[in-house]
Amino acid sequence: MAITLRSRREVELMRRAGAVVADVLSKLQEMAKPGVTTGDLDMVALQMTADAGAKALFKGVRSALAQTPFPGSICASINEQVVHGIPSDRVKLKNGDILSVDFGAKLYGYCGDAAITIGIGEVSEDKRRLMDVTRQVLDIGIAKAAPAVKWSSIAAEMQHCAEAAGFSVVRDFVGHGIGREMHEEPKVPNFVSDELLADDIILTKGMVLAVEPMINAGTSDVRTLKNKWTVVTKDGKCSAHFEHTIAIAENGCEVLTRKV
Repeated sequence: MAITLRSRREVELMRRAGAVVADVLSKLQEMAKPGVTTGDLDMVALQMTADAGAKALFKGVRSALAQTPFPGSICASINEQVVHGIPSDRVKLKNGDILSVDFGAKLYGYCGDAAITIGIGEVSEDKRRLMDVTRQVLDIGIAKAAPAVKWSSIAAEMQHCAEAAGFSVVRDFVGHGIGREMHEEPKVPNFVSDELLADDIILTKGMVLAVEPMINAGTSDVRTLKNKWTVVTKDGKCSAHFEHTIAIAENGCEVLTRKV
């Protein structure tokens, strides 16, 4: 597993890409109200990205499953949709929905990637708790990431936080290294597996990782819809998704996609 360590200069360039991501997600969070379409959000994201001189990472991405490339600049996943929800001018947000927005941008040859889950209007206590716990799971990953730490020890705490709350961690999709490309080595799971324990990640200064827990209210099992992109929970219960791009630093980590 070849993991690229980034120089200070490269990390600063990734911070600029991360700033574009943070600005877009902040704007979409403001916009996401009942009656707004996910297509509206996608159009604004694409325009903001172009205005910043950046490229939307997801638009045009190809998949081994799908015959057509991903059409949106954002992934807009509602309620039981876990990830890769396709934005649409026909899908209006409704009061009580939760919307996960995943967005990535490339600027000056380097990438940033982050995700948030937004409550639309008046959200039930169960959905609010799911979002809060998922955010806590990500916060654990950020707080514990530092040089010489084994990722398995962090993943164990992340998994425990979710499961102690009665939720489950999605296993089919994990975080990843990021740099000049959106997906680089290593894979960064939010749970402990035999695969991780056999080939653990020892965090090192200069590693840049996209940490992205996806937490389900029910089972961790997922399935892919007929469009070959959108992934949903198998039991139809809600899912939440939060993500930041982080750089391992001298005494901890720096979040490169946080709104300043």
